[in-house]
Amino acid sequence: MTGYYDYVLGVIPLALLGITAALSIVGLPLTVAVPAGASVAGLVVGHALFVNGPATAAPQPTATPQPTQSPPVNAD
Repeated sequence: MTGYYDYVLGVIPLALLGITAALSIVGLPLTVAVPAGASVAGLVVGHALFVNGPATAAPQPTATPQPTQSPPVNAD
């Protein structure tokens, strides 16, 4: 079962290498093609981290905690 983050891990090198290769085949120099591919790979990582983050929302407590009925502990 592949999830979103499995696809992200596959797209990062694909974007870096694929876009770099495509731009260099078109005729752009590597000094332009590599930063363009890295920028797209960075955008994919940024989307995975900040837009569709891995963290889930903290569960909200359904009831207020009740105090215990035991007496306080004497520290002496």
